[in-house]
Amino acid sequence: MTDTPARLLSLLSLLQTPREWPGSELAGRLGVSPRTIRRDIDRLRALGYPVEAAMGAAGGYRLVAGAAMPPLLLDDEEAVAIAVGLRAGAGHAIEGVDEASVRALTKLEQVLPSRLRHRVATLQAATAPLARGDGATVDPRTLTVMASAVTGLERLRFGYRSGDGTETKRQVEPYRLVSTGRRWYLVAYDLGRADWRTFRVDRVSDPFATGARFTPRELPSGEDATEYLSRSIAGMRPAPAALELDVTFLAPVEFVVARLPGHLGAPEATGQDTCRLRGTVTDSLEWLALRLALVDCAFTVHGPRSLTDHLRELGARLTQAANPAAPTPPVTSAPPAAPTPPAAPGQR
Repeated sequence: MTDTPARLLSLLSLLQTPREWPGSELAGRLGVSPRTIRRDIDRLRALGYPVEAAMGAAGGYRLVAGAAMPPLLLDDEEAVAIAVGLRAGAGHAIEGVDEASVRALTKLEQVLPSRLRHRVATLQAATAPLARGDGATVDPRTLTVMASAVTGLERLRFGYRSGDGTETKRQVEPYRLVSTGRRWYLVAYDLGRADWRTFRVDRVSDPFATGARFTPRELPSGEDATEYLSRSIAGMRPAPAALELDVTFLAPVEFVVARLPGHLGAPEATGQDTCRLRGTVTDSLEWLALRLALVDCAFTVHGPRSLTDHLRELGARLTQAANPAAPTPPVTSAPPAAPTPPAAPGQR
């Protein structure tokens, strides 16, 4: 192999296999002399690839971990496996890996050959993920199209379904994709409404980049995308009442931490197989009851009273659903309605 760049890429691909390569074997694989291999190893080191050499009859060359992540060379099977894994991580708003999955998936699919993209899409369509929680799932292709438009400063067109079911067509200047841990949102300047808007990505359909470039605008009041999204979401609903959550779990603290959303706080160990969670939350009673049940262990709620009442009602409904022949239990948490006082004269 006389083409030096092609030979270096082939050599790098071999070295990324986790083993030691004798210089003579590398030379035989690439059809060059051991002296050429030594020069090529020096070239890779000059490019920042940490290649170690071991002396002796059993010695050879191997690529080791360095200070920075070098470019990786993947074969077809490896590229398909990584793309499928990234799509799974990006399609569900998993706290901590979601945004990184989208960035990596965007880079990978940009250079993925069409034959491999078809294999990834076929495998994705033939499998179903087992998702936990109440987060909405989105098509990873939607996320990658949007991420590419954000990065490339291209205007986007897409269909959008609002909360009341109204279908509209939008053209926007995309600013940022933001994950809340349960949902994806697009922060963008809506050209049709001449104002900033946030869009739930699971309600977006058929997005495509128009190719028209734009100069990015500044968000109002110098906010960043997460601050703007938080204010926007807060403005769409009344502020929830704060609840003082106090729960004891009959399970080790490590078990509970791995199954609770981070924003609920960190439980403290109270014994080898028990822990207690205290903190102020603003989530709905329905969501809190679901998340506590999904921890999958016995627990006791010490407060607030509204949550214990809701759990009691929910337990009664679930028991009734499992045993429909049993009499329907009464609802006890809501106080009886007060009698209506007679209307005063002139107020009928």
